[in-house]
Amino acid sequence: GYPLGFSKTSQDVLLPAFLSAYKGSNAADEKTGFLRDFPLPNWDIKYTGLMNLDWFKKNFKRFSLQHGYRSGYTVNQFQNNLDYQPGAPDETNQNGDFKSPILYTGVNLTEQFSPLIKIDFEMKNSIKILAELRKDRALNLSFANNLLTEVQGNEYIIGLGYRVKDLRFTTTIGGKKTLLKSDLNFKLDLSRRDNKTIIRYLDIENNQTTAGQTIYGIQFTTDYALSKNLTAILYYDHTFSRYAISTAFPQTTIRGGVTLRYNFGN
Repeated sequence: GYPLGFSKTSQDVLLPAFLSAYKGSNAADEKTGFLRDFPLPNWDIKYTGLMNLDWFKKNFKRFSLQHGYRSGYTVNQFQNNLDYQPGAPDETNQNGDFKSPILYTGVNLTEQFSPLIKIDFEMKNSIKILAELRKDRALNLSFANNLLTEVQGNEYIIGLGYRVKDLRFTTTIGGKKTLLKSDLNFKLDLSRRDNKTIIRYLDIENNQTTAGQTIYGIQFTTDYALSKNLTAILYYDHTFSRYAISTAFPQTTIRGGVTLRYNFGN
């Protein structure tokens, strides 16, 4: 099913087919070489125009929608093929493929929707809410062993916050009675991230999930300004994970404590 000199594992066949499949482009428009004429696009979009509407002005202090995309294309290593003879372009290698003037070991393609969608707002009653969805994937095409390694990731984040304005405390630190007045801020973040690693064999029809995990996270912080430069922070961080393969065990990490942060600026 393949033309003479171009087997299914030829780098001149695999690379344009790989880029066409994962970019969603026409395979006939892809070049056989590893160099690209145009860089892959990247963008960040943040929209705050809803605050111009009367209902949003009445109920929210701020309201924004955000979307971002990052991508990258890299070549691991390339070198001149010393066996290639310009005067004999029809010579084939041991696999029956035409010899290429340049050899490369593999290429990488990365994509990140960071975020795919993000909603962030603060209401008039000082309640803050954040909802975010992130997606990413990393692809490595290896010509040395004809493997395609794909790492997929999906992350969901929900954030809640609340501010108690002008909370008063009386303290006798240093032997002198002092009245403290500052905002008390609460923040709670809940997250879930799903990772999966899939190895696809290009010379045979076989795909294997070799790694993967689901990570849950709970982060809680509260802070209070003791002075212009000194802030007290109470934090709790709890993460636990479940793995997609039976040979790995679940893990749990818990951190908590109190931090005093001093700002040396004005």
